[in-house]
Amino acid sequence: MAKATTPADLTITPRDLRFGRGMRRARWWMNDDPVATAFYNALSITFPKGEGFFIESVRAFREGTPPRLAAEINAFIKQEVMHTREHVAFNRHVTDQGYDVSLLDRHVDEALAMTADKPAIAQLAATMALEHFTAILAHQLLAEPRHLAGAEPQAAAMWRWHAAEEIEHKGVAYDTWRHATRDWPRLRRWAVKTLVMLSTTRKFFVGRYLGIIELLRQDGITGPRAHLGVLQYALVRPGMVRKILGAWFSYFLPGFHPWREDDRKLIARAESDYAAAVLPAA
Repeated sequence: MAKATTPADLTITPRDLRFGRGMRRARWWMNDDPVATAFYNALSITFPKGEGFFIESVRAFREGTPPRLAAEINAFIKQEVMHTREHVAFNRHVTDQGYDVSLLDRHVDEALAMTADKPAIAQLAATMALEHFTAILAHQLLAEPRHLAGAEPQAAAMWRWHAAEEIEHKGVAYDTWRHATRDWPRLRRWAVKTLVMLSTTRKFFVGRYLGIIELLRQDGITGPRAHLGVLQYALVRPGMVRKILGAWFSYFLPGFHPWREDDRKLIARAESDYAAAVLPAA
């Protein structure tokens, strides 16, 4: 089997879009469903600080990369900056509804603090793992319209836009890692990325689960009702977490590369909607 690489004809295109400005969103904007709303709200709270971490982790290794990868890193940074801006605006809608997100913010701060004293290459490995999460979540979000069925239109549009760009730049952190560790033995490279992914997976799921439960508590939904509701939503219907498990596992296989599956067709479905917002080339 040929070694998977980022497609030679891939173009990473920052799309400067704004969503939901000047409007007041319903408290349960996701199909009037508190569990579904909490699922996406809890995820969104992580993005502004998380994507800042991604940017710095990749930027630290930009110097000396081949010209094509350097250009892709620059485009990745532009996309992530705009994702941060839109999730800051989205999260303002969350707090406008009276939700206290301080606990969720603290979970993010604690997770990032655990990497603060780690070497830059370890931070890049964490970014690579989390970028795999965002890419497989993005694929599922665009591949199955049921995930955003009934959502407030501007919120749904923001999530689809973000998902499309996560797919588009899904190979950047991985390619940066491969370049940065090009002199490592293959076993060392695999062992480090595996251990980091396992640790990251635990922190990712525990943090998001606790965040969802906290938001539901503020809606008066607690105890078994809250926990069963979250598990049913994540694992049964629509089952986002269950449906990404195979793609998550592929990360550990020999020859893995994010572009082993070329899913640009999912971006193409919506590309015409974003054409007017494409940023001019630097």
